[in-house]
Amino acid sequence: MSVPHASAASDGALVQALQTGDDDAFAEVLRRYYPTVYGVLLRITGSPDEAEDLTQEVFLRLYQRPIPPESDANLAGWLYRVATNLGFNATRARRRLRDRVLRWARLERPLASEPPNPAAEVERRDAAARVRQALAELPERDRTVLILRYSGVSYAEIAAAVGIRTSSVGTVLARAERALRARYLARDAGTGEE
Repeated sequence: MSVPHASAASDGALVQALQTGDDDAFAEVLRRYYPTVYGVLLRITGSPDEAEDLTQEVFLRLYQRPIPPESDANLAGWLYRVATNLGFNATRARRRLRDRVLRWARLERPLASEPPNPAAEVERRDAAARVRQALAELPERDRTVLILRYSGVSYAEIAAAVGIRTSSVGTVLARAERALRARYLARDAGTGEE
């Protein structure tokens, strides 16, 4: 069953077509959601290569096990939920590996020193690292809401991804932003920066 005019098809029609193995429907899902899913994963991992690999994994999972149409699942919400779970799992695994290597080597500094960069680039990277660290300290729902929103995902899609009402997204987002800001500023105060 091919979806006529796949680019105009609703997400629900695409989910139904995916059940039948419709390659045109899958291509349309890729066209619609690949850039945003990649952006979400790039924000989580901070690595373009890792984000690309994980984005492909998200769509491979959809292709291999399409969403059951009777589940009433939101396609975008499902994609973002799978993406954030994969991204957070990859980040935790990378952190565990790094910690093991550092313990094994008994090092107190990073394994590789930064190549010489202009001061502004170093500051930007440090600030980005502090944001990622502060973000990692937040509860998973707050991290997910922040990452999805700053990736351009709508409130309705965020609500579907994290399992809350659309009307609650703004409140959860505001609280998560305050918590992130507080953790970021605490990190700055801890490093002696103003």
